[in-house]
Order: sequence, then C-alpha cells, then structure tokens
Amino acid sequence: MRTIDPKAIATSDLHQFILGSVAPRPIAFVSTMDAEGRPNLAPYSFFNAFSSNPPVLVFSSNRRATNNTTKDTLHNVQATGELVINVVSFSMVRQMALASIEYAPEVNEFEKAGFTPLPSQMVRPYRVAESPVHIECRVRDIHTLGDKGGAGHLIICDVLLMHINEQILDERGRIDPHKIDLVGRMGRFYYVRASGEAIYNIEQRTDKFGIGFDQLPPGIRYSRILTGNNLAQLAALTQPPSAETIAAIANDPRLTALAQAEHPKEELHRLVQVELAKENVETAAAMAWWGETQWA
Repeated sequence: MRTIDPKAIATSDLHQFILGSVAPRPIAFVSTMDAEGRPNLAPYSFFNAFSSNPPVLVFSSNRRATNNTTKDTLHNVQATGELVINVVSFSMVRQMALASIEYAPEVNEFEKAGFTPLPSQMVRPYRVAESPVHIECRVRDIHTLGDKGGAGHLIICDVLLMHINEQILDERGRIDPHKIDLVGRMGRFYYVRASGEAIYNIEQRTDKFGIGFDQLPPGIRYSRILTGNNLAQLAALTQPPSAETIAAIANDPRLTALAQAEHPKEELHRLVQVELAKENVETAAAMAWWGETQWA
C-alpha cells in the first residue's frame, strides 16, 4: 500500500487523497446574507450531522489553497450568525455546481444559477425553493483549524427549523431515499446519485449478539467462494442452525445434485451466496452447515 505522510506531500495532492477516501460526502448548499442584506449561496461537502438532541449540523469553509483567502459564506456567518442549509437533489445538481463559482460578493448566486429564493421564518437568509429540504440554522460556534491555505473553519450550527417537501415522504411520513434523490460528492469532479439501485438495506440487530466470525466452522470461514460480506451475514445469526434444520435442508434437490459436481463444496457455497443475496440467511446457513457434515 502507498503510505502518505501529510507533512511530505503538497497540500493540493493531500486534499485529493483525503476527498477521494472520505466519500461520498453529503452536500450542504448554504444560503447566507451579508451585513448589507446581500444573499450568497455556496455548496460545501465537508458537512454532516453531529447531534440530534440538541440538533446540530457542522460544515467547514476552508481557506483557499491558492491564495489563502477565506470565502463569503464564512464572512457572512461571522457577521450575522445565520444561515440555511439546503440539501442537493439530482434534479438541481448542475445548478448547484454553477453556484459553486467564486463570484464577487455583490453577485447574487440565486440569480446566476436560476434558483428561487423563499423567505425563511426564523433567520434572514433565503431558502432554496428547488431543494427538497431546508434547514434554518443559527451559528453556535466557529472553530478555526489553522491559518494556512486549505485550513478549515468548522461552522457549528444549531438547527432552528426544518422544512421538508411532502412529496419526498413515504406512506409512514419518513423521507424516502428514492424520492429525495440526493447527490453526494466524491473526490475531484466525481459525484454519486444516492437512489435507485445504489440504495439497499442492511438490517443488523444491535440488541442481540451475533455468533461472530470466530464461531463459524473453519470450512465456512475459510471458504474460497464466500466473501467477507457473505460471512458477515452468517456471523450475524444469533445462533447456528439446529441439527433438525440442517437435516431438513438435506432434502433440497439442489444439494442432491452436488454429488455430480467436480468441486461440490465450492458449488454448495455458490448456492449459499444465492440465498444470501435474497436475504434468506437461515436457509443459507442451513446449507453451509450441512456442507460441513458432508465435506470436512
């Protein structure tokens, strides 16, 4: 593996290694207003949620690496302590990219990027009508991390109000990831769309103990076919399959056919993978443990 020493590499190169590794990152499309009442709109991908009670969001406005200057967003929140964080959906991502251009402070990015400003209720900066979620915030603190180009300013924000477009909610009133259709930032010019086939469930119980990798039979744990993800599904079981379950699975005709295979245990583990892909973990486990009774 290549080893990177932050002190022995150019900041611009280190920046790209970090962004390419810590990804995808959500995008905070931040609306602010300067002391004279001029609006500003800019995206930041050093952003995340850090607390629910109290509700706190944090994003970083970094010093420019080229000339070590700071950005309009930072100046505005330092002056007013108010902002709106708008999320970025796929339908507006190109407009968001346009707003990322470093226009002069007097230029209105809402107009340049074709966004519709909506009045907020508790802060002065506008909301972005095209965004499916708007979060009105007040600055709790600004923590400066350094004074050289690339250094961040962590802007810690208390959430005052959230506005959510009802069209992105499911039948339970929860945000549907396919409907909100968010976009995340990768390294360089890469983005990712978080909807469609990119979305899947991992239902992992945290209130019960899984048996763990160490309790998987060696023939399963060191399989040439089963992947780490496959093994983790089996290791999440709260107990191994019972002798009765293992005996019952022996009647499956797919297992009977394995007697003709050149490498029957590998073929068995491929069947186990098929069942795991369908989330039939109990069936897959019974098959895998059955194989241990046949081929040590």
